[in-house]
Amino acid sequence: MSENIDNSKFRKSKLKELILKLHDGGSQESVRQELMHSLSNIPYGEVVEVEQELIAEGLPEEDVLKLCDAHSAVLQGAVDLSASKTIPEGHPVNVLLEENKALKRLSDNTTEELLAIKYRKGEDFKQAVLKIRSAFNQLMDVDKHYKRKEYLLFPYLEKAGITGPPKVMWGKHDEIRDQLKGSIEILQIEDLSKEDLEASAEIVLLPALKSVYEMTIKEEEILFPMMMDTLADADWYEIQKQSLEIGYCLYDPQVEWQPEGMEPESIIETQKAGGNIQLPTGNFSVEELLAILNTIPVDMTFVDKNDKVKYFTQSKDRIFQRNRAILNRDVRHCHPPASAHIVDKILDDFKSSKQHRAPFWINMGGKFIHIEYFALRNEAGEYLGTLEVSRDLTNDRKLEGEQRILSYE
Repeated sequence: MSENIDNSKFRKSKLKELILKLHDGGSQESVRQELMHSLSNIPYGEVVEVEQELIAEGLPEEDVLKLCDAHSAVLQGAVDLSASKTIPEGHPVNVLLEENKALKRLSDNTTEELLAIKYRKGEDFKQAVLKIRSAFNQLMDVDKHYKRKEYLLFPYLEKAGITGPPKVMWGKHDEIRDQLKGSIEILQIEDLSKEDLEASAEIVLLPALKSVYEMTIKEEEILFPMMMDTLADADWYEIQKQSLEIGYCLYDPQVEWQPEGMEPESIIETQKAGGNIQLPTGNFSVEELLAILNTIPVDMTFVDKNDKVKYFTQSKDRIFQRNRAILNRDVRHCHPPASAHIVDKILDDFKSSKQHRAPFWINMGGKFIHIEYFALRNEAGEYLGTLEVSRDLTNDRKLEGEQRILSYE
C-alpha cells in the first residue's frame, strides 16, 4: 500500500475519485475522512493537474466552479507545500500574502461583529452597523487583489498550458464580488432593523466573509506555489512593474523587490524615453512635474470619471495621510460610511454640471483646514473627474498688514 501512496498516478486517480464523489453528492466530511485515510499529503501540482484533467474529460467548468469550495474544504491542510520556494520581501507573491493577512484579519473581525449583533441595542446597534458597513467597504478592495491575479498572473499560467484552474478561480472571484456588492447594498438600507440584519447575515453577509477567507487558502495552498514554480524572476519583475497600475489591497508594500543582477528602474527613469510633457503654456520633465506637485503647499487627490482614486500628491507636510493601497479604489470607500451620501451628492452634482466646486472647512487638532472639491472638465465641458484640494490655513488666518521685505521663516 505504501508504494501506491507514493505513486503520483495513484494519488491523482484517488483524488479524482474523491472529487467526483463530491460531484455526485457525497458529504464533505466523509470524503475528507477518506482522503486523510488514503493520502496523507498531496503535492499542490497534482491538485491542479487533477482539476485540469477533469475539465479536459468533460466535467463542465460550471460544475468544477460549484465543487471548488467543497473540494478546497476537503483538501485544506492536506496539500503538501514542502517543495514550495522561499518568497523574498516585496516580491509580488509576498505582497499578495500580506494582503491575505489583512483580508483574513478583517474577515475574522467582521464575522465576530456580525455574530455579536444580536446583543447590540439602540445606539450600540447603529454604531455596530456603521462599523460592519465600513468593513465591507474595505473588503471591496479585494477587487484589486483579484484583478492583479486575473490580468497579471493568469496569462502566464495560460502560456504554460494551465487553463482550467485560472478559469475556475476567476469564476469564484466574480461570485465573491457579487456577494460583497450584495452585502454593501443591504448595509446601506436606511433604518435597517436588527431582525433584517441577522437574517441577511446568515444568507449573504457571513457567506461573503467565508468566501473571501477561503479564497486566501486556495491561493496559498495551490495558486502561489504553482506560480512560483512556473514563472521566472524576469516574469515576476514585469508583474511588479505593472501592479501599481491596478493597485494594492489593504496593504502598501514597503520594499521594492528586484531580481538579483537586474538594475532598478525608477518611475522617473522609465518615463524619460518619452521626453518632456508638453502643455499649451510650456513643458517639463516627469522629474520636474513630480517636484512641482509635491512642493505646492496643498494636498491634492485626483478621482477619475469612474470614481476611482488615481493619484495623490506626496508632500512632506500632508494634512491627510495617504498610501498607495487607495489607488484604483472607489472614492466612496475611502470615506466613513456616515459621510458616503455626501460624496455621492458631490459626484452626482459634478457629473450633471449642477455644481462645479464644493468647499468645506473644519477645525482639526488645533488647525484650521480648508477642503474643496473641484469638478474637472475638458474644453467641451465633459466631466473628467474630481480634484480634492486640502489646505492648512491656520497661519494664513493670522496674517496682518504687509510683508514687502525679504524675510525667511
